Amino acid sequence: MGGALLKAWAENTDHSFTVADPADPELPKNVNQVRSAEELDADLFDYLIVALKPQLIDTVLPDYLPHLAAGGVISSIAAGYSAEKLAAHAPGRSVIRIMPNLPAFIRKGVSGLYPHGNVTQTASADIEELALCSGEIVWVDNEDMLDRLTAVAGSGPGYVFEILRTYVKAAEALGFSEKDAKTLVLGTVQGTLEMAIESDRSLEELRNNVTSKGGTTAAGLEALNGSGEFSALIRDTLQAAYERAVELR
Repeated sequence: MGGALLKAWAENTDHSFTVADPADPELPKNVNQVRSAEELDADLFDYLIVALKPQLIDTVLPDYLPHLAAGGVISSIAAGYSAEKLAAHAPGRSVIRIMPNLPAFIRKGVSGLYPHGNVTQTASADIEELALCSGEIVWVDNEDMLDRLTAVAGSGPGYVFEILRTYVKAAEALGFSEKDAKTLVLGTVQGTLEMAIESDRSLEELRNNVTSKGGTTAAGLEALNGSGEFSALIRDTLQAAYERAVELR
């Protein structure tokens, strides 16, 4: 995820970037690389962006904090590591957490942004500019809401892939080949999604417009959610993901 975001940032903003990585990743043009903090000499940076597995942060982050300029901000895309923990490494520093989701890889993502501490308007604007390079953004006021956003958007692609998988399997059960079933399902979902995005009507109204009384869609919707089972399942899915996000924090 860090590599995908860096590519979008480097290609779509005027900021300069230096990556610290002991390996040899493929980097965008004009992005510098160091393999350790020692190679930075006396360099100072306005932002220190943490793109590590949470279990590595306590070991790696302290080495780079001396290179954060006065007034510099720590930003993190690491899930399961709170802003309070990040701030504890550098008392007095402000933190902005970014929670991207998988479609950020194709710049169609949704990212949650949470400011912790005395974040300046300049820092908010800079981090927002970066986040917008990979899709839409939503600012939240507290870390609990960021956990809730994680349950909806961060984990959301997994739910959608599973729904699509079962939808395709159901089409195959009606007699379509795997290829044709996938074409039918993905095409239907893509077209419907684009209609929903472009329309000013509510999702309920759009659903009702395609549902004739006593027709095939009505029969299908009755089986899908006639007694609210599907609604309850989606609520339970988000609640389980949210509770796990709180545990990881």
